[in-house]
Amino acid sequence: MGVGHGHGHGGDGGHAGGRHRWRLGVSFGLVAAFFVVELVVGLVSGSLALISDAGHMAADVVTLGAALVATKIATRADSTGRRTYGSYRAEVFASGLAVLMMLGVAVYVVVEAIGRIGEGGSGPDVATGPMLLVGFLGLVVNLVAMALLRGGSQESLNVKGAYAEVVADTAGSVGVMVAGGLVLATGDAVWDTVVAFLIGAFVAVRAVMLGREVLAVLGQHVPAGVDIDTVAGALGGIDGVCDVHDLHAWTLTSGMHVATAHLVLVEGADGTGVLRQGQLLLREQFQIEHATLQIEGHRSAACDAVTW
Repeated sequence: MGVGHGHGHGGDGGHAGGRHRWRLGVSFGLVAAFFVVELVVGLVSGSLALISDAGHMAADVVTLGAALVATKIATRADSTGRRTYGSYRAEVFASGLAVLMMLGVAVYVVVEAIGRIGEGGSGPDVATGPMLLVGFLGLVVNLVAMALLRGGSQESLNVKGAYAEVVADTAGSVGVMVAGGLVLATGDAVWDTVVAFLIGAFVAVRAVMLGREVLAVLGQHVPAGVDIDTVAGALGGIDGVCDVHDLHAWTLTSGMHVATAHLVLVEGADGTGVLRQGQLLLREQFQIEHATLQIEGHRSAACDAVTW
């Protein structure tokens, strides 16, 4: 017996990523335009730090583009009848792509940096003027993108993935400026390689942190901040409930938590009232708005027969 609210899926109203799609669009335009500038200057100047940051910005472009596509797909109504939860999980897959892109950039930069150090050195001569200028411009672009995405990063895993990319790239822009300053001050281009290595390591750490969140959603873990034993205790405390079993809770996508449970009632209990209380409890105490609660007069033998 479903807890009583509409089950239609589609539209921006309930989807956090869809509400912030315009932020992704503006950020995508800014980052894509600057990526071309940074890559060209990086190749001309010979700066590994600048090239590494351009590579990370390329990952930003792909990630933001995928995020835009994912939010469009996620808010599209299902016309096949096969996707009973809609296409909301598209944003989770886009976030997974962001993780892979970040790790790919990090590995490339670290391997290249280690190769230069292993060759004894500093690599080619580095033009510090372009490094400093492009690093500063990149910092400005990333700060604008951060300001745009910050508002949605707490609501949507998709926007959070894009935000994490931009944060990491902001650190990369700062690193480019630091590297340029050190090379200019010391005359030793090894600082360009060292900073590039640090940028790569930082990006890898950010990717792993986001990847853990993505895997938790895809693995249907209990939503972050929710203790399943506490949920069971709260449902069991509803007047008329004597047992709670087959309780499951997971995250469909950002801000959309789902739960199912079987509630065994004492004799004479008001089943309709229990359903309403269960709905209210899960929504208000645990932010689980979509729940399917099954009412039983006694523990069903069919439940005990389930082997998984």
